[in-house]
Amino acid sequence: MIQSLLVANRGEIACRVFRTCRELGISTVAVHSDADASALHVREADAAVRLPGAAPADTYLRGDLIVKAALAAGADAVHPGYGFLSENAEFARAVLDAGLVWIGPPPSAIEAMASKTRAKELMGLAPLAEVTEADLPVLVKAAAGGGGRGMRIVRSLIALAAELEAARAEAAAAVGDGAGS
Repeated sequence: MIQSLLVANRGEIACRVFRTCRELGISTVAVHSDADASALHVREADAAVRLPGAAPADTYLRGDLIVKAALAAGADAVHPGYGFLSENAEFARAVLDAGLVWIGPPPSAIEAMASKTRAKELMGLAPLAEVTEADLPVLVKAAAGGGGRGMRIVRSLIALAAELEAARAEAAAAVGDGAGS
């Protein structure tokens, strides 16, 4: 049975997982960037580990630091939340390789579905180049965006290219990767 769970995320996502852990009698560990040191999720956790830095690319997106934090805090499991590293098969493997329990789909499933572009192909969704007026409105999402970042509703074909570029730019600014979808 899991005794202590580290949530590799922040904000409302982490708070929801912590609330469930409390109901189950599982102790909780938060991770936080310098900017989030006094955030609600840090205050609600039983323990907290600082990830040095402020930007997500230096903190919440560093799987190696999160695994070290889990081990240092004595957690025996890691929950990724959503966004950030939740779709990263290498992170899931690193958690498992460290002898921790991974709360999420197996790395093989993450690999099959983590690429939004590949997932859409597996589901048979039409590529953006094939979108017609009859398909509108459509939602475009940068492949690497997370937490709602890099998403745009497109209501006209004329706006498609500009909205896709805006989604890519927003994802690049938020998570350092503006790959299209």
